[in-house]
Amino acid sequence: MRKPEVKVSVISDYICPFCFIGHRRLESLREYYDLKINWCFVEIHPETPAEGQSVKMFNYSEAHWDQLMTNLQRLADEEGIKFSPQTTTTNSRKALLLAEASKSLGADKFYPLHNRLFEAFFIDGLNIGDENVLRDIARECDIPGDIIEQAWSDPHSHGPANSVPAPLLTYLQYAGAIQARSVPSYIFGTEMLSGALDRNALHQAAEKYLQNRGEN
Repeated sequence: MRKPEVKVSVISDYICPFCFIGHRRLESLREYYDLKINWCFVEIHPETPAEGQSVKMFNYSEAHWDQLMTNLQRLADEEGIKFSPQTTTTNSRKALLLAEASKSLGADKFYPLHNRLFEAFFIDGLNIGDENVLRDIARECDIPGDIIEQAWSDPHSHGPANSVPAPLLTYLQYAGAIQARSVPSYIFGTEMLSGALDRNALHQAAEKYLQNRGEN
């Protein structure tokens, strides 16, 4: 039986743990729908150096950070994800540009890289701000060398922090236009949902999308 097509845009960044969990949960919808996802990459902390930086830069109180990590661990446990200790963050610009460039290769190349970037940072504890680490990941995922070079060919690929490379600018403008305030944000048709949504909420959003299109 043919699965109904559901289109969704997702505003996301590879250094956001809730985006990783959201990616896993969204993938579960493929069992029921022909899911067409537009990954809209937005750099949430362009000020962070590529060599990485302590999460203390966020200036959360110890109590707030502990609560955040407790909630994250609960969500990770639900998805069977073994997070490494979240003590550092990094600059995600080159990882986002690499993923964006790999879209031209099709889903069979994009999704292994997409998933691996999340896993490398959050499970393996690798610094995905490091160009050498990203090259290793790209080769592991059979991304051709010309695509890697194309990914980082924009004049702003290496900074400064207040610049936005052209391949990512459209997504930033889109996020601003729809007033998306956090990542992940999911846009099903005219409805936007944000945050650590459970699978049921995503499923309901997909059903509502189909109802609004008169397909259910």
